[in-house]
Amino acid sequence: MPHLIGESYTTMQKADVIAAIIAALTDQRDHAAAAADQARETATSKENIAENKYDTLGLEAAYLAHGQSTRVQQLTGEIAAFSAMLDLQPADSVRPGSLVGLEDDCGNLRWLFIGRGAAGLKVTVELTEIFVVTPESPAGQGLTGLNVGEVVCLGQTEYALHSLI
Repeated sequence: MPHLIGESYTTMQKADVIAAIIAALTDQRDHAAAAADQARETATSKENIAENKYDTLGLEAAYLAHGQSTRVQQLTGEIAAFSAMLDLQPADSVRPGSLVGLEDDCGNLRWLFIGRGAAGLKVTVELTEIFVVTPESPAGQGLTGLNVGEVVCLGQTEYALHSLI
C-alpha cells in the first residue's frame, strides 16, 4: 500500500512503472544491437577494404560496432537490475526501487523512480510521466532516506515527499 499525504491518490502500480522502464530499455537495446550488427557488417564488407591509409571507413565502422556492443551489454545489465526490483518490498523511506511522488508549493506532482541505471529515462504510465534518477544523481542523493511528508530542495524548487510506493 502506498504511503500518501494530502487528498491526491494514484492507482499507479510500481510493477507497471518497472514494466514500462524495462520495455523502454529493451527497445533501446534492440536498436543498439541492430546498429552494432549493421556497423559490423560495414566493417567487414569487402567493399570497405582500405585502399590507402586515409580510407578509414572500415576502421570507423569497427569502432562503432564495438561501442554499440558495449551499449547492448550495459542495457542488458540495466534490464536485469530493474527486473530484480519487481521483488522489492515496500520501504518506509526512499531507496533504490522507490516510486516517489513530489509535490511543489502549487500542488503540482512530479514522479521519480529511483533506479540503478537508466538515468534520465522518461516513461509514461497512466498518462503520468515518470523520470528515472539514480541514487548517485543530485536528486537521488537528496531523496534517499527521506520519508513521506519530508521536504527536499531540488534545483530552485522545494518539494514535499507526497507519496512513496
